[in-house]
Amino acid sequence: MPHQLSPYLEFRKKYLRPLEKRESRFNDWLAVKITNIVGTMWCAYAFACLALVSLPAAIRGGTATLIAWIAQTFLQLVLLSIIMVGQKVAAEKSDRQLEQTYCDAEALLKISDEIHTLLKQNTDLTQEINQVVAGKNG
Repeated sequence: MPHQLSPYLEFRKKYLRPLEKRESRFNDWLAVKITNIVGTMWCAYAFACLALVSLPAAIRGGTATLIAWIAQTFLQLVLLSIIMVGQKVAAEKSDRQLEQTYCDAEALLKISDEIHTLLKQNTDLTQEINQVVAGKNG
């Protein structure tokens, strides 16, 4: 039986790699651009400064106004960017781990193919040896 490469190698090349090109559509491209801008600590600092502009008015408005300012302005505006930064960092780490896992799996498939080739050669040599030994004994 001739050796065949693992079908998963071709599947991965044909179907999994093209998924990386998804950002070619305009909406995806725009969403990624906006996320990359808003999801930075510099944007969080800018939002914090913007929110602090209205802090004196919130303080003058009393406790209820101050609490509303903290919840509706500061937390939502500033934490949005900070959370996005955290998610981006976590996603990058996850992407690195996924890429390493992909490379490891691909290497294991290649090693498996090499082992299969060596086993085939071993089987062929064993059959030749058996034929030689049978010829001498026969």
